Amino acid sequence: KAAAGLSTQTVRHVRTILRIALNQALKWGLVARNAAALAVAPKLVRKQFRSLTPEQARQLLDAAKGDRFEAIFTVALSLGLRLGEIIGLRWQDVDLNAGTLTVNQTIYRVRGKGVIAAAPKTERSRRTLHLPDSVVSALRSHRARQLQERLAAGRDWKDTGLVFTSRVGTPVDQRNLFRAFKALLAKAGLPDVRFHDLRRSAASLLLAQGVPMRAVMELLGHSSISTTADIYSHVMPAMMREVADKMDAILGGRSA
Repeated sequence: KAAAGLSTQTVRHVRTILRIALNQALKWGLVARNAAALAVAPKLVRKQFRSLTPEQARQLLDAAKGDRFEAIFTVALSLGLRLGEIIGLRWQDVDLNAGTLTVNQTIYRVRGKGVIAAAPKTERSRRTLHLPDSVVSALRSHRARQLQERLAAGRDWKDTGLVFTSRVGTPVDQRNLFRAFKALLAKAGLPDVRFHDLRRSAASLLLAQGVPMRAVMELLGHSSISTTADIYSHVMPAMMREVADKMDAILGGRSA
């Protein structure tokens, strides 16, 4: 039975650590059996998410034009970056001339400790991505806007080197970003989705267009292709229908 107040994922993680530790203790003769191995791990139920359709994605970006967070929404929907990766992005990690972006750090908030910068979630999360022209254009406009804000802030500006900041250079406050996102959804007449669903939408849209699973895995920074396939299994039926149609096109002309 899961401990009160702990998520299923946390309980599963604790069980894994205990199983490894008790296995070693078993080898050393310190315990008679591995109780953690006998315990049944709680079933992990993935949260449902809503993916934007291509038309809805275009509606969102059209509504975001001129918005202070336009570039954030464009990056999230086009590249599928995690929120912490977006907030932690630095200008030194972006080469607009070459059209590339490298994920080198993530930023998150810890209650009582404030903003924390850390290495990416996994080794595969540290990745270099090629930017669509629309993202390059959005980032160029964003940089010009940020320079204007820097001039307006004067001595109050905090030089963090971050791409996305408050009006005084500090990391973007997630609550402000989420409020702006909800307002944008309402303006565009779109369903009430979570900000994280933009990452999911990016992957779903690419997979639906026939982009190989391996390429989507690299884009998202997943540790394995099985993770990508597991999360986006809902897209597979349509992909397999397309595979069948293509095979029909190849072999359909054969005589009986």
